[in-house]
Amino acid sequence: MLRNFRLNKTWVILGVAGVIGVLAALGARNYLSTQIEAIEARSKGKTVNVLVAKQELKRGDKLDTERVAVRAIPIDFAHSGAILPDAFSRVEGQPVAYPLRPGEMILWSLMEGKRAPTFSARVEVGHRAMTVPVDEINSISGMLEPGDVIDLLVTLDQKGKKVTLPLMQNVQVMATGQRAVDGAKDGERKSFSTVTIDATPAQAENVIVARDAGRVTALLRNPDDKRRLKSGDTDMVALLGTADRANSAEQPIPVLYGGSARIAPDMLSMAPPPRARNTLAPAATGN
Repeated sequence: MLRNFRLNKTWVILGVAGVIGVLAALGARNYLSTQIEAIEARSKGKTVNVLVAKQELKRGDKLDTERVAVRAIPIDFAHSGAILPDAFSRVEGQPVAYPLRPGEMILWSLMEGKRAPTFSARVEVGHRAMTVPVDEINSISGMLEPGDVIDLLVTLDQKGKKVTLPLMQNVQVMATGQRAVDGAKDGERKSFSTVTIDATPAQAENVIVARDAGRVTALLRNPDDKRRLKSGDTDMVALLGTADRANSAEQPIPVLYGGSARIAPDMLSMAPPPRARNTLAPAATGN
């Protein structure tokens, strides 16, 4: 009987150990599943395309389409110095200064004699990057992002009445504050007091004049909406006075005649020259 009791006790210990092992395995499985789901959820968020090494690269290897690939990386894990696909032409044929393993991001700091492109390199030829101060209203409560498209409206005082007119339409936001890349999470508010926009020199001149003459307001628009706002019967350029400066160079130069500054008529230029008057020859000096 004592032998049977010892045998049963052994089985009980083994059973308890088995139950503990099963519970531990289930707990580990649930933990791993939770971690995998969290990683997948993060990977389904915002991503950015970066250049990565397609194969192992040694120092001095030159980048080309056979050695470089494009990979979508979650923004939270993307390096700020990563080379983006639109900058591949700047590094194509250039050697790397350090070895890279397959899948590693290619950084500007890993290139020989290369540096990250400056902000001015993003400005289109013939255009200007212009920084406009904004407040809580004009920044759309801090929800503006680099790459957004906005309309700029100006409110002026015309003969005692407030007039609001479109100033610029379908304008691309190049930067908000000092942030030129959209790297914030969805719904996150950003604090900034300036917005940098892409404009032509003429548009920049109008914005400067409008900013001093009235109030400039930004309206966020859908990038697929290409319709233009109607400005009514009021000429915004004439209202700002920028047309007067442009036309001043084309006005004819006044000609002085008749004791006043007036434009000489065309017939005056066609009149025959006046007859020469009799003039006295200088007297000959005699001895």
